[in-house]
Parts: sequence; structure tokens; C-alpha cells
Amino acid sequence: MTDTAYVPPKVWTWDKENGGQFASTNRPIAGATHDKDLPRGTHPFQLYSLATPNGVKVTVMFEELLEAGHAAEYDAWIIKIGDGDQFGSGFVGANPNSKIPALMDYSGDAPVRVFESGSILLHLAEKFGAFLPASGPARTEVINWLMWQMGSAPFVGGGFGHFYAYAPEKYEYPINRYAMETKRQLDVLDRQLAEHEFVAGDEYSIADMAIWPWYGGMVLGRAYNAAEFLDVASYKHVLKWAEKIDARPAVVRGRKVNRDWGEPHEQLPERHSAADFDKL
Repeated sequence: MTDTAYVPPKVWTWDKENGGQFASTNRPIAGATHDKDLPRGTHPFQLYSLATPNGVKVTVMFEELLEAGHAAEYDAWIIKIGDGDQFGSGFVGANPNSKIPALMDYSGDAPVRVFESGSILLHLAEKFGAFLPASGPARTEVINWLMWQMGSAPFVGGGFGHFYAYAPEKYEYPINRYAMETKRQLDVLDRQLAEHEFVAGDEYSIADMAIWPWYGGMVLGRAYNAAEFLDVASYKHVLKWAEKIDARPAVVRGRKVNRDWGEPHEQLPERHSAADFDKL
């Protein structure tokens, strides 16, 4: 089966109406579109995010740090990407790439901006000495899997997820291409988890926190309405691991932060203290 032939022009031009569900926020240029300062709460860490898989990585990390007794109190402010909040001048100052999540760390002598979810996980792990071995092969293995997630997930989200769930029309070639790659990645994980309790070995780490929102969400049936299509039940080791992570109290809390859709008891658009969860 072939799709309608497309002949690229000599020079690409931006069609603002093209892009499906996210056409209103995708654009080929960077920078701010409007002036808007970021809010700031009372805690040393100020997170600006949304409960997408990349955002959940960081809220889970904060909640795990707090669960473990670390002084990691944070304010979490919702960034509504559908409304273009990520293009406000304050957010662009925190992350010139205009993608969630972005973190401002005020715990030191000078403010530090941290952007890209993997960088935020590393920053917090090193600051608190938690969920990342201090040195040696074990540390390298955690970073191996963190980088695997950062490099692999765009094929899942921007590739499979876009063409299967969000594109204005469905085409066989891109769906097949990215479904094949998504299943290959799930097989990589399944083989690893057949031999290890957690992704990077015997200890829960930032590798699990990075990978679970993407791949755990898929096998738990929460992503793209594609569980049956991808036959996720066949990845038994990934499913067992995903269910175990899903039951962690910090993960249950972290999934709710910066979320403004779904069941009311799962939504906590802003988080400023542990007591906020009691209101749900």
C-alpha cells in the first residue's frame, strides 16, 4: 500500500495549518512570543512543567526525594503548552528550547537554570546523592539507560504517537515504521528486565524514573490508545516492572502534579506542599 505521493518543494515554507493537533504550538523559530514573568514560590526549587511523560519524570523524582527524607521541597507551576505558556519570556529565559520541564534552583549562592528532563534528574541526583551511584560501573549503567531513554523516546512520541494518534490523517508507512521501532525498544527493555529487577540493575534509580513515564505508560494502557495495537501484554517483564513502579507512593503523587485533565482526584495543577495532595 502506498500513500499519496509528496514532492518536496525546493525551499520549505511554514504552513501554519499543517501539524494536526499541535499545529497551534509548533513553529520553526525559537524565542519568546510574549512577555510573561514566571511565578515564584517559597521553596528552593521552582519547577515549571506539565504532566506529560517528560514532566512526570521530574515530579516523580522530587516526590521520591521527599519520600526518602531529603530536603527537596519544591513549588510546581503548570505550563499549559496548548496555550503557548512555553513561549513566555520568563519560561524562555529558563529554557531557551521552550519545552517542559524547566527548573530554577535557588538553593545555592546564585540561581541555576536546569532544562531538559534528563539534565534535571542528574542535577537533583547529584545534589542529594540519591538514585544515582556515586561512581564506578553502576553509575555508568544508570547513565547508559538514562541516555537511552532520551535518545529513544522521540521515536515513540514524535514518531509513533504522532502518526498513530495525533496526525490529521493516518498513513500506513509512518505508522508501520514507528510501530516497528517502538516494539523494538520495548523488546530491548523486556530483555533487560528479564535479568534485572530495575532497568539499570538491582537498585531503583533515575533510569527507572526517566523510562517509566514513557514505556510504563504504554504497557499500562495510558498512551495513544495503542496497547492492543502494540500487543503490550507480550512484554511481560516490562509490564511487571511498570506495575511495581506504578504502585510506589511517590510515583502515585508525582503523576498528579501539574496535571489538569482526567479524573479530579488525579489532578494537582500546582503543588506547593505535601498538604496539597490531601485536598484531592
